Parts: sequence; structure tokens; C-alpha cells
Amino acid sequence: MFEWRNILRGMAMGASDIIPGVSGGTIALVLGIYHRLIAAVNNFFSRRWKEQLGFFIPLGIGIGLAVFSLSSMLEWLLASYPQPTFFLFLGLILGTIPFLLREADYKRTFTGKHYVVLAAAAVLVILSGMFRGDEGAVMQSLSFSDYLLLFFSGWLASTAMILPGVSGSFILLILGVYSTVIHAVSSLYLPVLLILAAGIVLGIAIMSKFLHYLLRYHPTGTYAVMTGLLIGSLFVVFPGLGAGFAQLLLSIVTFLTGLLLAFILGKIERS
Repeated sequence: MFEWRNILRGMAMGASDIIPGVSGGTIALVLGIYHRLIAAVNNFFSRRWKEQLGFFIPLGIGIGLAVFSLSSMLEWLLASYPQPTFFLFLGLILGTIPFLLREADYKRTFTGKHYVVLAAAAVLVILSGMFRGDEGAVMQSLSFSDYLLLFFSGWLASTAMILPGVSGSFILLILGVYSTVIHAVSSLYLPVLLILAAGIVLGIAIMSKFLHYLLRYHPTGTYAVMTGLLIGSLFVVFPGLGAGFAQLLLSIVTFLTGLLLAFILGKIERS
């Protein structure tokens, strides 16, 4: 049976995955389908793959619709209203953290070492924000080495896509291929899209099994890492405070909207 609600969930995840600093895994957590997603990906690469089609087909439709229909709008929002847009994502990420801590039952399960792991994960994400590639240049006349870079970029980005707090687009930004990928999506340049997709599929296939193992046998430590990644991403996504009262007021409104969305989505999906 197809889970048609996943079209809307996929649209939310797809929209987030093309924004540097916002993770599709974070949105999956907000929507309450993260564990289901990891299990479904893990089972898809097994003899039980047919059982996962009802979950993945609607989700894939939603992700595809969002990526190809919203990429231009999101580029415009980031170019025209970067601060309010990023404050919306800040609210969404911050609103996710309490749900994750509650799911981990942190008051009962977290010990000193888990808080150390949490802090280390946060610092790692913050430090990653200091090493950005040249996101302004679109690759021209791609060589074999460029396609190889795009393949491994897709691999690394896919790993980040399913980790809450780590943005796949941000990984592409760090590697200096973000503009090339966005341009390929906007212009439907298949050579780039296909090689990137191959890296993404392979990365997800490998990483999902690893995450499935961690969530099954080391859930508390995994939750600590995820929480740290989310906290660290708050510092990465924070765009600073621009001049002007109107800009600040709009940013406060979008931040509160993000918090409210996270709360409402979490309540709906868990009801």
C-alpha cells in the first residue's frame, strides 16, 4: 500500500536538501519518520526491497517535485531575503532538538560521556563551516577528474542528507561544487545529474546500514551525536544580523514561524 502522505513529507525533505545548512534528516526527524526512513533504506538493499516501494515511491515523488520546482524560488529567497530565510531554518532546527532529546529520553539515558560526544559533534559541524569551497563558480567543460569529484561529492552529500544536522548541500558547498549542481538541476543537465545520483545512491546504501546498526546497538550514543550535529548546525546556519529594523522584525517572525512549524509537524506526526 502506498503511503501517499509521503509526497508531502518528501517535498519538505527535498526543499531542505537543496539549502546549505539544513538537512533532510532533520526534516525527517521533525516529521517523525526518521527511523522508518533508515529501516526502509536498509531493507531496500535486501531481498525485502519490494516491501519498501510503497514508502519510497511517494517520498521520491515529493523530493523530486520539491528539488526541481522549488530550487529557483529558494535561490531567489536566499538572494533577496537571506537573513529571514535562514532564520526560518534556525527556528525549524531549534524546534527539532527537544523532540530528539525526548525520543532519546536523555534525562534517564545520557551520562557524562554522552554530553562529551554531543559537544564534540557540535564542534565538528561548527569547524566544518570554516572550510567552504568556491560556491560562486560553475564548472565548465567538465573533465574526468571533475566527474570523479562530483561522484564522490554525491557520495558524501548523501551521507549527510540522512544525518540530522548535517546538510548535503552544505557538503557540496564545502567541496566547491554546489553552484555546478544547482545549475545542473535548473538546466536539467543530465551528465552531472546522473553521475551525482550514482554517488548518492551508493552513499545512501552504505551509510543506511551503518546508521541502522548504530540505532539498534548504540542508540543513546547515536542520539547524542545527532543532537550535537543539530546544535552545531545552528551556528553554521546563523546568518548574522543585518542592518535595519524591518529586516530584524521579519527575521524574528520567520524564526518563530520555524519554531511553530517544528512543533506543529511534530505533534501531527506523533498524534
